[in-house]
Amino acid sequence: MSADSHPTLPPVRLHSDAELARDALGAPLFARAVRLARWAGPDTRVGVGGELAGDQLPEAAAVLGLDADDADSAGYASQAWRVAVDTGLVDVTEPEGDGGESGAEGVEGAGERFGTAAPGEDLALVTSGAPGDVLDLWLAALDTVLADAAVPDLDDLVDALDAGGEIDFDRLDWNPGREADFLDGVLANLYLLTVAEGGAADGPIPLPVLAASMVVPDDMGEPTDAVLEQVSDAMMRLDDQFRQLEPIGLVQFRPVDEELMAEADGPLDAETGGADDEDVSRYGMVRLTPLGLYGIRARMLEAGVDAPAVGELAEKGADVLLDAVSLYSENAAQAEIEQWLAGREQPAAAAELLAAARGDDEGGPLRRLRCQQALAPAGPEAEPAVRSVLDDPELGGLARVWLAERGVSDVPAPDPEMVFWLTVDTIAAQLAADGETEELPLLMETLTAHHAGFFEQVWRVEHPSTAYVLEAMGRLHPDRKAAKEARKAAFKARSRRPA
Repeated sequence: MSADSHPTLPPVRLHSDAELARDALGAPLFARAVRLARWAGPDTRVGVGGELAGDQLPEAAAVLGLDADDADSAGYASQAWRVAVDTGLVDVTEPEGDGGESGAEGVEGAGERFGTAAPGEDLALVTSGAPGDVLDLWLAALDTVLADAAVPDLDDLVDALDAGGEIDFDRLDWNPGREADFLDGVLANLYLLTVAEGGAADGPIPLPVLAASMVVPDDMGEPTDAVLEQVSDAMMRLDDQFRQLEPIGLVQFRPVDEELMAEADGPLDAETGGADDEDVSRYGMVRLTPLGLYGIRARMLEAGVDAPAVGELAEKGADVLLDAVSLYSENAAQAEIEQWLAGREQPAAAAELLAAARGDDEGGPLRRLRCQQALAPAGPEAEPAVRSVLDDPELGGLARVWLAERGVSDVPAPDPEMVFWLTVDTIAAQLAADGETEELPLLMETLTAHHAGFFEQVWRVEHPSTAYVLEAMGRLHPDRKAAKEARKAAFKARSRRPA
């Protein structure tokens, strides 16, 4: 997983470890690996690399409840065995090399040497381990499946064999590292589309959309025919790869309609904007399962990507909480804040949040906005903590807003300096949270409408964002005269506090 594409991702809501472990045990490929690990015994023969002897594959398929006469059954059994070996569910003793003596546990048959296999120590974790142990085994299985999915199909490999039996990688046009990076990038994009605010968390992603995210440059308007052909090629690669990833429980996948492929004369592409849902679904649909979200996040964390999960700040201090949720969307911040508050007494939590909201650094305004958001559901128990900061120059305005919203009658009126400071702080927080939104000009107009000579006084406010906010008001204020006054005030503020 690359750590460069999305250094900070939106937080994901994960199922509990117990739920995820149940999902892992129910994944068809992992369940088959467990069944073969329990079947392994003294008569099990393996070759170099630990693969099952060919004549044992029908028996292994039968253990899995597969039709031994079905051509695909041996492949399913072989794959499940490989997963069992790679995850430590099975321990294998490989045969000695040519010319050497067979190991004590080795066996011979018809001039061919074989190793042996037995259930591994980790097999016990499936039934007696903690949910985290099961998930670790599943993650190891996922690594195996992802490595397999990045390999070309057998027909392509056979075509690329040279006379000496070696793979001609130039002819195959396959670079193992490049293929693995491509698949990692696809899964990272699928993860981002799933967890992003307003993303597709509640529905599957059309395969053309995912393929285009890997191929079409961000600054390209109408894709060229050459780019559309690359998207089509990527779609077919992904169709094959997601078929392989579904049995391990990573994704739910609807493959590309085979009739659609037969009908197509040229590259497949779907103009999703103009097609109905049924048309788009024929091009393939994919979504990460809850287990898949867990698995891709785990791989991202291992690669150094900041991929937060809702609830992981519950035991942290309010300072850590407010700094972290300042980078979240409003809904994600609210979800994290709710979990943080759930295990705390309101008076102490309110006092801790207010203390953490102080600061004249660049992140201060947004911390105070998130603090206000955190205190919004608090009841009367929080009132003493809020009242204690009424005279605080940074928090006094926030405290008055909170008390006024609850109809408290004895709230002292703020002095003009506090009003102006709170106005600057509020706009700075909104700019930091959402940028220059359509709603921001109305907020600016509302905050300045009731103060005669607002811009003649606000440039003197001792707030680190004063000039920055006034410059934004000069661009965005809906009243042209007020916008001009804001620009003049911004110049004065800059002159008063040189960079």
